[in-house]
Amino acid sequence: MKLVWQILAVVAVAAVGGQSVSAVQDNPWLSLLLGGLTAVASVFVYRWVVGRTEGRPVTELAREGARGSLYRGTAIGVALFGCVIANIALLGDYDVHGFGSLTGPIGLVGFMAAAAVTEELMFRGLLFRLVERRLGTYAALALSSVLFGAMHLLNKHATLLGAVAIAIEAGGMLAAAYAAGRSLWLPIGLHFGWNFAESGIFGTEVSGNGATHGLLDASTSGATLITGGEFGPEASLYSMLFGVLATIVFLRLARRRGNLVPRRRAERVDALATIGQ
Repeated sequence: MKLVWQILAVVAVAAVGGQSVSAVQDNPWLSLLLGGLTAVASVFVYRWVVGRTEGRPVTELAREGARGSLYRGTAIGVALFGCVIANIALLGDYDVHGFGSLTGPIGLVGFMAAAAVTEELMFRGLLFRLVERRLGTYAALALSSVLFGAMHLLNKHATLLGAVAIAIEAGGMLAAAYAAGRSLWLPIGLHFGWNFAESGIFGTEVSGNGATHGLLDASTSGATLITGGEFGPEASLYSMLFGVLATIVFLRLARRRGNLVPRRRAERVDALATIGQ
């Protein structure tokens, strides 16, 4: 029953916050404000409901080290997506026409912050963490990745290739980032940095959600496997390549730290969460 309460609480905040941000998406300042409030409220509700139902300190959202993990994750996310765009541009399939919107990226900060926080709390904080207790790290990573990719089939310009790519590159990378440090702050920053770079900096479509207004006025053209087509560069082979490489690095780091959970060794998880801090 405690799992039901956790899911309901986090999903409720995500739904209300998401609808609010979407309703004011044409106003960058309101988007920034409501997106930030949604992110903060989601963290507060997660801490409260998980701490109350599981009777433990919520170490995966500990305040200590949170800022550094967020900054590192954001920097890694921006750098990884920058590598994707650089490779697409080298093939002549990414063209910059000039500077784009100056206010658009402001609103995208709020929108992407809300999305990154709520999705990480649901998919890594709840789904991955709880499945890992029973099935171990690798099975939890596979299951949460598939469901994360499938969720993106609901987006406006969703494609099967895009959903598969999200499952491979993002689902695996973000779960592995959590396993490496046993903290949600790193994958939250990584998720935000990747998405903001994609939309707010390079001006490309994010997960089939429609046109964005970034710092650069740019467009992609060419083979769908290279550019991602209508879904955006996340469906590109380059995104999958860099996502898989990052996943391998994080999993190796998790193994080195002793953070990988074998199948049916649930009793180790709480200790690992504490050690990871």
